[in-house]
Amino acid sequence: MEAELSAGIDVFTGLVEAGEVKKMLGGEHDRRNAILTIHPGAGGTESQDWAEMLLRMYLRWIERRGFKREVVDYQPGDEAGLKSATVFVSGEFAFGLLSAEAGVHRLVRISPFDQAARRHTSFASVYVWPELQEDVDIEIDEKDIRIDTFRSSGAGGQHVNVTDSAIRITHLPTGLVVSCQNERSQHRNRDSAMRVLKARLFDIKMKEQQAELDQIGGAKKEIAFGSQIRSYVLHPYQLVKDHRTKVEVGDPGRVLDGDIDAFIKAYLMQKASGTLGQPADE
Repeated sequence: MEAELSAGIDVFTGLVEAGEVKKMLGGEHDRRNAILTIHPGAGGTESQDWAEMLLRMYLRWIERRGFKREVVDYQPGDEAGLKSATVFVSGEFAFGLLSAEAGVHRLVRISPFDQAARRHTSFASVYVWPELQEDVDIEIDEKDIRIDTFRSSGAGGQHVNVTDSAIRITHLPTGLVVSCQNERSQHRNRDSAMRVLKARLFDIKMKEQQAELDQIGGAKKEIAFGSQIRSYVLHPYQLVKDHRTKVEVGDPGRVLDGDIDAFIKAYLMQKASGTLGQPADE
């Protein structure tokens, strides 16, 4: 009976958590797949290595969640780390969950690249967009884009680096640049790059509409991209702190291994209840 009761509690807990997720993720696009992009901040090798660490963290989290992922673009750093990476994440509520991670992430550590073993602070930006369905009204005029081909390199591109199969698309009216180098086929890389471009243009369109509504209604606009949302401190003490929700975890290794659900859940719960705080300036 004890074993059956324990199993029953586990099932009930799972149903409650699933219900909480559905309640918190009721947005129009929350159920959709996600497009995750990571860029290092200023600081050269330090920040590029930090961006690589973040990519690893999210790939581990995706694996924990049972989602599918495809690294469609990976630009390696000059000495270590990466200059940019884009991942397609497939799974129910992938966008709704990962949207909690959008913003600037800060790392404080003793640099492995500094011979004097000094403490360094590095930054990297995480962007998340919903993958759009075919019926979403985002039209791209062929005359508004420039398409360049180049030779693939880095993670995921070794098998295609003998030909110029990678694609870079520049959207001339906005200056947006997206690239894809994961596939052997130039045509498939172009399709993937266009999916990313459409998602980014849709995001711009939604932000413009929200800005107009805020101006009319006098609403306070939520701070999102470009804001420091979380700090990962490895020295002189061990702590990961989310500046929006004030959630703290004293084991950075566990967090960097993909255990970020506590941060995501706290963000979504506070956002749903209207109690989400503003990022700190520290």
